[in-house]
Amino acid sequence: MATIRTRSRTREMLLRLSAYLAILVALILTLFPVYWIAANSFKFDIDIFAVPPEWVPRNPTLKHYDEAFVQRPFLRYALNSFLVATGTTVISVTFGTMAGYALARFSYPWQWRKQISFWILSTRMMPPIVSIIPLYLFFNYFDMLNTKSALMIAYTAFNLPFATWMMKSYFQDLPVELEEAAIVDGDTRWGAFLHVALPLARPGLAATAIFCLIISWNEFLLSLVITLTEQSQTLPIGIAGRVTQYSTYWGEISAAGFMACVPIVVFAFLVQKHLVRGLSLGAVKG
Repeated sequence: MATIRTRSRTREMLLRLSAYLAILVALILTLFPVYWIAANSFKFDIDIFAVPPEWVPRNPTLKHYDEAFVQRPFLRYALNSFLVATGTTVISVTFGTMAGYALARFSYPWQWRKQISFWILSTRMMPPIVSIIPLYLFFNYFDMLNTKSALMIAYTAFNLPFATWMMKSYFQDLPVELEEAAIVDGDTRWGAFLHVALPLARPGLAATAIFCLIISWNEFLLSLVITLTEQSQTLPIGIAGRVTQYSTYWGEISAAGFMACVPIVVFAFLVQKHLVRGLSLGAVKG
């Protein structure tokens, strides 16, 4: 018996050690690119290409941060990205939540619920590049090129189907009896949605919001076509602009790229309590 218990404990320790090693490898693979960008942002240009590489900057400098955020309008790019991503996230989550609740709770004749749900999802299947020319002509007709509102409309069009399906799956997981009990107690359908369903769906709201924010913050193609001036361009376009036909300014790119990660990390940290639970509950269902 003692031998069996010893073998069982040894096996359990090996499994736990293997799990820790797997987590460690995953963390290294995930965080090393971020660390390398941060390290390069504090190096001189010649040190970025040193062989062997400098894993830790020997002579750290803020030269590239000065070039990116003082000599060039990267703060304007960051502000544009913040406004567009925040506005898109708020609009997408708001309307996606209401649409998802309607699809999860209301009854439709002739199986229209499945057809409407599939039609909404099918718009997300379309690659963004397919809609570039129609969107450009549309915004050009209404004189909306080079505006942040045009970017928010375009981003919302691609984020809204995702937000709708995410929230639809969360509301389907909630017991409908809770809302029915609130209605029996005298609350309206809208009140039951606001006071019962919506608070219970906070994990889903957090997960949906952070995905919409990441997609909007990192989007490149639509912003490249719709915006042409510094007053309206977003951070990915500003960073890509440092790759020229004469040189690639890796130091500025690293500094701006590292600072571009900060808002997303901060937001994820603020909603992490709801995000972890939301990712585990929100399996997309048909």
